[in-house]
Amino acid sequence: MSHRLESMVVRHTFRLPVPDGPAGEGGAAARQFDAALMSVGFKLSAGVLERLSGLSGETVRATAVRTLATVRELVGDHVRHNVYFIDFPANVPDTVDFWMRCITEALADDGAHDRTLAQLTAGVVDLLTLPGYGRYRHAFAEMLAAHEELIAAAGDRMTVLHPGGPLEDEVTALYLALAGSAAPLGEQALSDLGELAGHRVDGPQPGAIPVRENRAVVNRARLDAGADLLLDTVTDVLRLACALSDGDVTLAQPTRFRAFPRPVRRALLAGLDAVVAASPAKLADVAAHREPFKRLGERLHPHEYPRRPHAAEVFAVARGEREAPSLDSRVEEALGANDVTAAVRLLSAAPGKLFRALDRLLRACATQEQREAVVAAAEATAGQVAGRVLLSVREHLQNRRPEGGGERRVFVNRLGGAWVAADTRPPLPAAECGRLIAVLDAESARRLPDPGHLLIDPAVLDVALPLSGRATSAGLGVLPRGSLSPVDGELLRFFVHWKQTERNTDFDLSALMLDESYRTISWLSYTALTDVGGEHSGDITEAPEGASEFINLRLDAVRGTFIVPQVNIFSGEGFEEVEESFFGFMLRDGEQAGRPFEPRTVRMKSDLRGPGRVALPLAFLRGADGRWRAKWLHLHLRGTPGANRVEGNRVSVAVLLRGVVERDYLTVRHLADLMGRRAATVTRWDGATVPAGPVTYLGLERPEGLHPHSRVVTPGNLRDLIPA
Repeated sequence: MSHRLESMVVRHTFRLPVPDGPAGEGGAAARQFDAALMSVGFKLSAGVLERLSGLSGETVRATAVRTLATVRELVGDHVRHNVYFIDFPANVPDTVDFWMRCITEALADDGAHDRTLAQLTAGVVDLLTLPGYGRYRHAFAEMLAAHEELIAAAGDRMTVLHPGGPLEDEVTALYLALAGSAAPLGEQALSDLGELAGHRVDGPQPGAIPVRENRAVVNRARLDAGADLLLDTVTDVLRLACALSDGDVTLAQPTRFRAFPRPVRRALLAGLDAVVAASPAKLADVAAHREPFKRLGERLHPHEYPRRPHAAEVFAVARGEREAPSLDSRVEEALGANDVTAAVRLLSAAPGKLFRALDRLLRACATQEQREAVVAAAEATAGQVAGRVLLSVREHLQNRRPEGGGERRVFVNRLGGAWVAADTRPPLPAAECGRLIAVLDAESARRLPDPGHLLIDPAVLDVALPLSGRATSAGLGVLPRGSLSPVDGELLRFFVHWKQTERNTDFDLSALMLDESYRTISWLSYTALTDVGGEHSGDITEAPEGASEFINLRLDAVRGTFIVPQVNIFSGEGFEEVEESFFGFMLRDGEQAGRPFEPRTVRMKSDLRGPGRVALPLAFLRGADGRWRAKWLHLHLRGTPGANRVEGNRVSVAVLLRGVVERDYLTVRHLADLMGRRAATVTRWDGATVPAGPVTYLGLERPEGLHPHSRVVTPGNLRDLIPA
């Protein structure tokens, strides 16, 4: 178990906990460890090398085996990446020529001849029936032998592993950071939090757990350990029941509650009873989740516990046997009567709801007096609103066009599902909108800590703040939705890998090229294996042992302004059903050959998890200066049950891309500017000179040599930047 926790710390922090072992002469083993790490794009810091050199060689080697397994999985090097065309990206044939070759081979195959001839006579040939199509035609070792070894280049990725403290201290710090996060966690991080919580039930706890999903998984661990539960609403109990049933703690998807043992039923009913007894008004929360509460009541049997009468009231409200008007219903009643002032008065008791409703309230105002009441209420209650809500409303207001309407809005749910609708909202009044933005900025600045010496890597300034649901996916080098990051390289190569669980599954990697007006220029896919500047590695149609597809692009030859890689599910299991699936991209210098997959050149690798049958991880934008940058999407389209292809969804993709590209996301730059107002010194990091004293560092990666008392914020803990 300690090895799993150590791996978790490395994945989340790029810190290597102090290995537990005897002193010795481990210098040679440490250098071998460092060399092995460099082959997959990682490196030990000077501090880690020095520490390992003082341990026994056996301890260092055991640490190396565990750490290498962790980082290889992070970068996607834990699986075999074969290609259909053995020489890829060289000698990729023309698509029609390749199909004709497959047909010719099928006609020469006794087992496929009659079937293929019949299809030719009918005028339509199903590629999947051709024996030479869609399956690897050579072994992995044969493919490796066909490629030269990668020659290292200055532009290769090198991720440094920094020295950590004792494992127990590192695990505690990681638990506190995840549990106390002000932003929602992704699926993998939430799972990690649940495991960490089980190990830290009796240890230090965060001062607050502001995200309700986080509280649910922590409560599950506390319930298993017999510790007191952290509950202050009836919905906390509902989320805990979902966690105990391995369901969706965000409540976005229905959960099938399992049959709970009696001790668990007693604990859940006791929690509900205590919450309602302390504040009967919280019964109003039941209406928002009436159906899940009814189904939970069927599992908890509250009638068997007459000592918990307040818990029974929860289910009476869910069944409609008792009235408990919710705040939302009373606000709707006031707005239905055009009484904005009354609605504001009601919402002032729930500042978070008030701030989320500011746009609607201002649009409903008929008089200046009502508009003044809305802004005054926001000014009076801003100090009681969660920092993430403040920033989310700030981003919303800065995207409200003064003229109003006439544009399309992109909606993204918690799971990354996306859709587009016309924006028919009238404009917001400019004066009140400006006052609200000033309130939001002032309150956010007040909560930010004094940074002292603020050291900023300019490359991080365009990284978006993780303000919503699954704004990122688990992986390496992944940034939140809306982020921009530079692309420095001449060869861009996408890859997808998947392994089916039970059914034959065909994922198709494609890339769509668009012009500055978001019109289609061309694409690369299994139906278009080559194009100016690019090649596809060939279609693989099943993955019982895992399969990979690649697209290679020479950026100086790409036509158009946008490159949109996508993964289409042609048939079989979905992204949530396959045993494993991930996407990523590599960057190489023009003369770097090497194998199709080279871990040192991987810049990003992210898990593919989400709804729908089409995944859009990110896009690439060519700027006015000719330089390319990545724009992070993390979106999914519903697609069709089968046969999804780039040709069929290019209009939807273009509309979604336009919505994301033209949206003004709130980035690290915003909070850096607010922090800079309080900083004693602000320095732009030049990539070389590290100040001698403690700093607050904002950057993409932690530099070596920072003072040990420095506060470091990188994409791995970007959520820590969001004020409480």
